[in-house]
Amino acid sequence: MRAVVQRVSDASVTVDGRAVGAIEGGLLVYVGAGKEDGPEDAAWLAGKVANLRVFEDDSGLMNRSALDSGGAALAVSQFTLFADARKGRRPSYSDAAGPEVAKPLFEAFVAALKETGLRVETGEFGASMRVAYVNEGPVTILLDSKKVF
Repeated sequence: MRAVVQRVSDASVTVDGRAVGAIEGGLLVYVGAGKEDGPEDAAWLAGKVANLRVFEDDSGLMNRSALDSGGAALAVSQFTLFADARKGRRPSYSDAAGPEVAKPLFEAFVAALKETGLRVETGEFGASMRVAYVNEGPVTILLDSKKVF
């Protein structure tokens, strides 16, 4: 599984004009599942996100996690994280898991993230979502459970 993690002062998701998830301070996490991913990838990714030290301590150093700082997470499913744009101009999504695999993995990620004690909000799987956020820092981290990068 892959994630783009952003430290935010606030973030929200709307679908068809209705709010479905919002946080004030924490992490906006875009999550994508690949065809080769399983529950162990969801668990690894959740642990990594919850404990990622991207929040400043009293000395101004990024030594605190969302758990340490009392932040929350807004998880948004995003299959385009598995886009391959190396050839041509139209990205291929052939490495992305189909919805029948991706949805349970996304739900497993969210459940594992909640088990860490982090407050978690979500977007709506498969919906056309509007995401608004303020990236603090900016801090943006790329994660991959297969450690491709």
